[in-house]
Amino acid sequence: MESTRTERADTEEEPATDSGRAPLLIVLALGALTALAPLSLDMYLPALPGVADDLGVAASTAQLTLTACLVGLAVGQLVVGPLSDALGRRPPLIVGMAVYTAATFACAFAHDATALLGLRVLQGIAGASGIVIARAIVRDLFDGVAAGRFFSTLMLVSGAAPVAAPLVGGQLLRVTDWRGIFLVLGAVSAVILVLTVAAVRESLPPERRSGGALGATLRTMGGLLRDRVFTGYVLTGALAFAALFGYISGSSFVIQDIYGASAQTFSLLFGLNGVGIVIAGQLNGHVLLGRFRMERLLAAGLAVITAAGAALVALALVHAPLWAVVAALFVLASGMGLILPNSTALSLQRAGHAAGAASALLGTAQFLIGAAAGPLVGLGDGGSALPMAATILTMSLAACAACVLLTRPQALAPSRTAD
Repeated sequence: MESTRTERADTEEEPATDSGRAPLLIVLALGALTALAPLSLDMYLPALPGVADDLGVAASTAQLTLTACLVGLAVGQLVVGPLSDALGRRPPLIVGMAVYTAATFACAFAHDATALLGLRVLQGIAGASGIVIARAIVRDLFDGVAAGRFFSTLMLVSGAAPVAAPLVGGQLLRVTDWRGIFLVLGAVSAVILVLTVAAVRESLPPERRSGGALGATLRTMGGLLRDRVFTGYVLTGALAFAALFGYISGSSFVIQDIYGASAQTFSLLFGLNGVGIVIAGQLNGHVLLGRFRMERLLAAGLAVITAAGAALVALALVHAPLWAVVAALFVLASGMGLILPNSTALSLQRAGHAAGAASALLGTAQFLIGAAAGPLVGLGDGGSALPMAATILTMSLAACAACVLLTRPQALAPSRTAD
């Protein structure tokens, strides 16, 4: 494997250490950038029934506005990731964040569902720059366990978004509607843009950049995908994320429409589950890593979400009370705190200097497979939580299969670096 750390740029890049520590402002900036996906999705969740009513569309169409954003996030990463390998991390990051901010404000003025769907796709494409480049910057600076610890640290910041976003969204619905939520989200993204300009320095020096040709980019991605273990970790993380997105896209209708909870109650329950992700992520980064291999922690997380998915199916079949469903969803969310940082670090450590391309493949797989899970939640009986529960269990089992079949025996497989 090539050098486990990218050499420090001769410019104004902040130093990184093997322990995975970095200046607080950089942690905040990168954490905020990785939080763009939950911010774009979760703040808006309590308003989904209101969107359907206001625009005169079915609940499934309102859910498609989530899917549209995910598709944009997936496609954008395929473009921006390799672009950042060629041009450096900072220029495409700043441009993407500026477009994301403008598209977010424009969503507030969408006059029909078609316009909102189009703007959500654009919002996702632009927001992909922050997500994919933030991961690539971490890979530029850290590797191995240090990268796993740093990704866990980022979850302390980015994990706060699933906690705060629905709470803020639910409270905003007391004084405004879904359009007002987009206005607030636009203001938040403007703050993130300013923080990015101020804190994020270039982490990829010119001598390590790719040529930028389409053929070279495709060869790099092809080389990464031919690495069975890399592909296994990517699919494991993506399928687990799809299980989480099954919960994200279906929970507002299950909790509000089926169980009759208010938007404010839903936001509180959703935020509680976000706390589970944060706690598990910090436990992973500060206690478990270093004592256990990342592969074992990933396997433990997969076992947790599969058990939660099976419990949810059983609870849906017997029409269990809300507290039981919420408890199972909390376990599901907590398991993701072990899966996301470890699957990300394990896949990116095999990517060498092609961190942008690898991050793009990782993120695109997550959001495309997650987007496919969204419509599945809307199938079947609208008065039951079973479609959501079945989607979560199916994706969890698929993640386990990808991990077992493709990443084993990982210890015997040499790390590969993309050309």
